[in-house]
Amino acid sequence: MQADRLFGLKDVPVPRLLRELREQGSVSSASTVLSVESKRQKLEALDREHVKGCTKCRLCEGRTNTVFGDGDADARLMFIGEGPGFDEDRTGVPFVGRAGQLLDKMIVAMGLDRKDTYICNIVKCRPPNNRDPAADEVVACTPYLHGQIRLVEPAVIVSLGAPASRLMLDTEESIGRLRGRFHDYRYTNAGGDMITIPLMPTYHPAYLLRSPQEKGKTWGDLQMVMQLLGLALPDRA
Repeated sequence: MQADRLFGLKDVPVPRLLRELREQGSVSSASTVLSVESKRQKLEALDREHVKGCTKCRLCEGRTNTVFGDGDADARLMFIGEGPGFDEDRTGVPFVGRAGQLLDKMIVAMGLDRKDTYICNIVKCRPPNNRDPAADEVVACTPYLHGQIRLVEPAVIVSLGAPASRLMLDTEESIGRLRGRFHDYRYTNAGGDMITIPLMPTYHPAYLLRSPQEKGKTWGDLQMVMQLLGLALPDRA
């Protein structure tokens, strides 16, 4: 598949709620000494014991399923969106609707498979009418997202769309101004070490479906991610 045809720093403090979850033993800091199986088990425990039954915000009232995450627990590349849509709420799997199908094509264009990555959202329940998550909903759900990041410990994060990018970078800048360059996402792990992950903001696949003229910019962003990961760029010939 020709990718061209397909497409046509700031510190983030560890949230207080995440610290509380970690102290309770429900979230462990990611570490290279954790086996893949251990990471998988800890992610499953976080989902099963805390997310599936969560009632911390109003979004729980209208959900069919919580939507935790999908993919490789030891992935080098993590995608973070804003929240589940209709299809995701129905299936309990992130990015399976039209936007998810486009994301899958983007991943394939990078020379990867969906199962090679880890995909999640900043909130785990569908906002009504697919609106952006409200501030209190984001606050309630952020500990789960940070738990996922700390366990997977990806080499690179791609934040999809303005809500996810603004949260990750603690900024009110537009996605148009944020994309096109790497930012540093930083946190302190349980051992007191500062962890820095390169983060690339880019347009959300749902936006690209409405604005296909922006696909080239997103493809440029993803090519920079490919270079950082050491993935082969497509032949320009």
